[in-house]
Amino acid sequence: MYEYLTGTISIVAPQYIVVDVQGVGYKLLVANPYRFHEDSAKAVRVFVYQAVRDNDISLFGFSDQAEKRLFMQLINVSGIGPKSALAILANPDHQGLVDAIANNNIGYLTKFPGIGKKTASQIVLDLKDKLAAATAGSLFDQQPISGAANPALADALAALKALGYKEREVKKIGKQLGGEQQSTDEYLRQALRLLNQ
Repeated sequence: MYEYLTGTISIVAPQYIVVDVQGVGYKLLVANPYRFHEDSAKAVRVFVYQAVRDNDISLFGFSDQAEKRLFMQLINVSGIGPKSALAILANPDHQGLVDAIANNNIGYLTKFPGIGKKTASQIVLDLKDKLAAATAGSLFDQQPISGAANPALADALAALKALGYKEREVKKIGKQLGGEQQSTDEYLRQALRLLNQ
């Protein structure tokens, strides 16, 4: 029903953002909320997917159409729901995901929360040919990351928990992200890279 929303980001939380569109706040579940910045003066466009279930209607948000297309391909895989797809997309290395699927790298895929060998094999089986046609360089932009500690780090760790990573994994990553101060988005990107090594 919705393709995108254009408005301002009024709330950034560990699991979601709220986009204010002319006084109406739309709660969007997103892979990495901290890539969006709260700014009541700057309008942004967020691509949207609406999921309707028996007892729930949810909106999922994406920074661009390529990310939304990958999400839609992932949720068409048996055993992958919208929240699992978001956890996979939270990893900033979308090229690595595409390569892992193309190369039957089941080990890479099982590092995501809730993805076992059977589901990883199903992802490869269902998406290998579909993603082979996509040029990954044009699909996703990637940014280098480094780490730090502070409230931004706490927000990033809360986002990891919201994505389904275990408490002990999150604590271990929190200890590794020392050094210079970074944004929450940068912490989250680095943490996801470390968790998926």
